[in-house]
Amino acid sequence: MQGNARPLGRTGLVKEYAMGKIETRPFDAAKYITEPEDVIDFLNDALESGHAPYIAAVLGDVARSQGMTKLAARTGINRQALYTALSENGNPTLETLLKVLSALGIRLRCEADQAKAA
Repeated sequence: MQGNARPLGRTGLVKEYAMGKIETRPFDAAKYITEPEDVIDFLNDALESGHAPYIAAVLGDVARSQGMTKLAARTGINRQALYTALSENGNPTLETLLKVLSALGIRLRCEADQAKAA
C-alpha cells in the first residue's frame, strides 16, 4: 500500500491526506456481472487459480448477481447457508457446488492439463 493507506473491509482502503480522510467503499463484483459470458469468464479464472477460497468467493459473487433468493429456491438450499458456503471463508460441499452450478445453468467439464500429462 502506498502512503498512509490502510485496509478497510474486504477490499476498500482509507487514505489519509493532509486535508482529511477519503474513504472508499468495498468493490462488489456482483453488481457488474451482467452477461452470461461474464459469469463464465469469472468462474473460469477462479477455477484456473486452484485457490479454493477464491473459487467459493467468485461463486458467491455470481450467485448474488443472479439473486440469492431465486438461487435458494432453485437449489433447495437455505439462503443463509448459501451466503455462508459461497463466501471467501466458506467451504461449499461438492453437492452444494453442483446444485449451484446447475441452478445457474453451468456445468463443470474436465480436460487434460497438457503440461502435466506429458
